[in-house]
Amino acid sequence: MIDLVLFDFDGTLADTAPDLAAVANRQRNERGLPDLPLAALRPLASQGARGLIGCALGVVPGDREFEPLRQQFFEYYDAALCVHTRLFPDVDRLLAELEAAGKRWGIVTNKISRFTTPIVRALRLEQRATCVVCGDTLAYTKPHPAQLLHALDLGKTTADRAVYVGDDLRDVQAARAVAMRSVVAAYGYLGADEDIEQWGGDHTISQPLDLLDWIRAVDAA
Repeated sequence: MIDLVLFDFDGTLADTAPDLAAVANRQRNERGLPDLPLAALRPLASQGARGLIGCALGVVPGDREFEPLRQQFFEYYDAALCVHTRLFPDVDRLLAELEAAGKRWGIVTNKISRFTTPIVRALRLEQRATCVVCGDTLAYTKPHPAQLLHALDLGKTTADRAVYVGDDLRDVQAARAVAMRSVVAAYGYLGADEDIEQWGGDHTISQPLDLLDWIRAVDAA
């Protein structure tokens, strides 16, 4: 049976794209450029500052302007972390039903603790989560397996009794590296050209509550 459910954060538990996109558009506005629509920036939200700066300003790591822009992005995001950020619809109900079924859950994200911790607190998840493993908790981030292994240690369970839910290929890759089941959140920040069927996840859900039926089926098998 599954006793620990681990979630990616951006694009899986929390819809953080509106606040991230607002920062990217602020940077555009300061350079005389108009806002990009949220729909254009949303698929890049899981990539954080790197993806959003690349999309909004055409500047990528290695460019001379990238690091100053990244630091400015962090500064602006710090000041407006949870203005429009919300849990995805039905996520709170999903977590409540997992808790009622005696299953623990946690967060494993590449987002650094500087941003993750205050958002988790603002969304009132801090006391409910078994663990919150951030991008700077360890020396490695997904798709490296270290974060998931650490979460298993904190959750005092094994990979065969856990599942990782995420909206990015690296989530599936990290889970596979520790022989953990993976579920793809198709409602997350997926680009139009993403072929999630090729990722090799164990299951795909189109909305958060679909996870409950899949877990029940696994438990009953």
